[in-house]
Amino acid sequence: MAQPTNTFDTYDAIGRMTDLSKVIYTISPTQTPFLSMAQKLKAKNTYHEWQTDSLAPAAQNAVIEGDDATLDASSATSRVGNYSQISDKTVVVSGTQEAVESAGRDSELSYQIAKRSKELKRDIELILTGNQASAAGNSASARTTGSVEGWLTTNVSRGVGGASGGFSAGTVAAATDGTQRALTESLFKTVIQSCWSNGGDPSTVIVGPKNKAVASGFGGIATQYRENKGTGPATIIAAADVYVSDFGEHKIMPSRFSRDRSALILDMEYWGIAYLRPFQQSELSKTGDSEKRQLLVEYALVAKQEAASGVVADLTTP
Repeated sequence: MAQPTNTFDTYDAIGRMTDLSKVIYTISPTQTPFLSMAQKLKAKNTYHEWQTDSLAPAAQNAVIEGDDATLDASSATSRVGNYSQISDKTVVVSGTQEAVESAGRDSELSYQIAKRSKELKRDIELILTGNQASAAGNSASARTTGSVEGWLTTNVSRGVGGASGGFSAGTVAAATDGTQRALTESLFKTVIQSCWSNGGDPSTVIVGPKNKAVASGFGGIATQYRENKGTGPATIIAAADVYVSDFGEHKIMPSRFSRDRSALILDMEYWGIAYLRPFQQSELSKTGDSEKRQLLVEYALVAKQEAASGVVADLTTP
């Protein structure tokens, strides 16, 4: 069929309104599990220090009736620390762009600030869960805070050639990556047991997408059951969200920002973030027809007791 003669249609019309949705769709993920779960602490200097201690090993303890007391030896605490790191994001928006009407936001400046805030948190999550050494910095190089993988030395499983970093002489060294190998349930359970034996309760596991999928195939997950507290039927723990070992329950959380080659097995009671300067926004000097903002935070990772957590490192990635 043909259009009737002289039909006025949308191809002829002038002045039609554009159809631009007022919703802006963002695909980038913003979940930051470690940053969200770590305890928020206060730092008072660029080098934040704390003390760690442990009890003497349990032993046979029997004394003779009426005997004089034998004085036990006392051990000193250990003094450890980490440098604070400054992370920032900046925004600059022209005066004209702020004045014009834009779809999906009332203010371009506010919209860009909100975006940068999310980006800043993503950066911090990547830094904290990564394998970064600490450094004092100087006038030409930035300070860096030692990350989770750098701290872990006690409960570790590494590939051939891999080596732990750890705290020594005031700084945290990065771990040395080894030969990659597949994540297995045996490796996973061995590190969990080691954490528990050293006093930890590693109820949180952070893994990348590749090894989250691998962990979902562990035999112990789909066959584990828990009785409901009520009168209802038992529920199946599945999908690798919760893994039940001989030493408790372990929530396996996928992270887009931790290293996929490492499975972090964490007791979050012993991790904190000490803020020298909490998240803040500052207006930068006006030098022309634009608005400038800086979002900034200064923080140090606190490993209250690294022996409560562990890592299965050097895992196969895509």
